[in-house]
Amino acid sequence: MTNPTTDIAIVNNTGSSEAYAYINGLDINSNNVPLFIQADGKTVYRPANPSATQTALTEDIAIPLGAAGSTTTVTIPQIAGGRIWFSTGGTKLTFLVNPGPAIVEPSVTNTADPNYAIDWGFAEFTYNTEQLFVNISYVDFVPPIPVALQLVNTAGATQTVQGMPANGLATVVDKLTQQNASDGAGWDKLIVKSSDGRVLRALSPNSARVGDNTLFNGYFDSYIDQVWSKYTSADLTIDTQASWGKVTGRVQNDAITFANVGSFARPSAGDIFSCSTGPFGNYPAATSDEMGALGARIAAAFNRSTLMANDQQPDGEQVANYYKASPTNHYARIVHETNIDNRGYAFPYDDVVPSGATQPDPAGTVFDGSPKLLTVTLGGPASDGPAKGGDGKEKTPDTGNGGGGDGGSGSGVWEKLKTCAKTAKATKAKTRSK
Repeated sequence: MTNPTTDIAIVNNTGSSEAYAYINGLDINSNNVPLFIQADGKTVYRPANPSATQTALTEDIAIPLGAAGSTTTVTIPQIAGGRIWFSTGGTKLTFLVNPGPAIVEPSVTNTADPNYAIDWGFAEFTYNTEQLFVNISYVDFVPPIPVALQLVNTAGATQTVQGMPANGLATVVDKLTQQNASDGAGWDKLIVKSSDGRVLRALSPNSARVGDNTLFNGYFDSYIDQVWSKYTSADLTIDTQASWGKVTGRVQNDAITFANVGSFARPSAGDIFSCSTGPFGNYPAATSDEMGALGARIAAAFNRSTLMANDQQPDGEQVANYYKASPTNHYARIVHETNIDNRGYAFPYDDVVPSGATQPDPAGTVFDGSPKLLTVTLGGPASDGPAKGGDGKEKTPDTGNGGGGDGGSGSGVWEKLKTCAKTAKATKAKTRSK
C-alpha cells in the first residue's frame, strides 16, 4: 500500500525563469471531486460547485518553477486521472470550472481557448493505494516543451522515460513536412502555428480532425481492403490477454466476426486514429468488455499497419515491424523516432504489447507500488540545453514569447496497471469538460 502523499520533483530545464506547473485530477479520498495543488506546491484546493459555466478559480494554482535549472518539489495526495501541466513564456494557463463541479482544461482543438497560443503541455498520472503510474502522452499533440520522467522506489530501483530532445518539436515538424511531400496525405496540416508564424505544436491526426473532419478521409482504405481480403479465407487470432484468452475470427458479411462475441465493420481513418469510434465503440452490452479487448488490439495493429503481416495479435508483434507497411500512422512513427528512447503514447492504444514482453513498453510509462520520488524534467535532458520551439529557435528567459491514458492493453504489464487505468478512464470526463 502506498503512502497518503508522495513527492514530485520538477526540474526546470526550459531555459525560462517564467515557467509554471499546474497539478489537477480527482480526489480519490473525497468522492472523486476535482482538485488542484495550489501555488505553494502542497495545499489542496477543491473548487466549489459554481452556479454558472466558465467560472474562474478562486485560488492561485500556478506553481512557479524558479530560475532556469532549478528544481521545485511538490507534494500530492492520492489522485485519479491526474495531469501535471506546464507552461512557459510568462502567460499562465487558464483553468475554469463548470457546474458539477467539472474542470475546463486547456484545449489544443479550440482556437478560442485562452490557452491556445501559449507554450504548454502535460504528463499524465494516477496515484492510488496500489501504485504511482505516470506516462508522457502525445495522443493529443506534441508540445514545444519536452518532458522526461524518472521514478525511484524505496528500494532504490529506477525507471526512466527520456522524452524528446530540446529540439523535438522542430524535428517532428520537419518529418511531418517531409512525409507530406512524399505522399500528399495532409501530414503538414498537423502543424499549428501562431499568428506570427511561430510553431506552437503538432497535433495528432485525431486532434487535427476536430477542426477538419475530412482530413485523412479514405487514407487507410487500400490497407483495409487487403486486410478484409486476407481474413476472408484465413483466421485472425487475437489474444485478449484476459479471461477470454485467444479468440479467432474471420471476415463474414463484410465484418471481422468473432463467433458469439461480435463483429467489427470496416473502420474509417477517423475510427483508426481515435480507436474509439465506429466499430471501436458502442459495443453490445453483453460482450462489451471482451469486444473492448479485441478492439484495442485491432485498432493498435491498424495504427501500426501490422494486421497484414501478423495474424497473431498482439503476441506475434515486434516493435521493429511497426509502421513499415503503407499506409500507416506516420504521426505515431515520427513521434517514436523522435523520442530519445522511442517511448511515449502516440495513439490511444499504444500500450498494447505482446504477452510476456520483456522490452520497454512503447507507451513510455513508469509505475511502482512503493514510490519514493518522481522527477519530471521539463525542456529536454539537462545535457541537451533549453527547449526549442518548432522553428528550432532557442527559448531564452524572459522573452515574452508565448501567447489526450489513454487506452489500455492486456499482458502482464496491463494486469498491474489496469486498476489505475480503469479509474483514470472512468473519471476523465469529469475533469475534461471543454
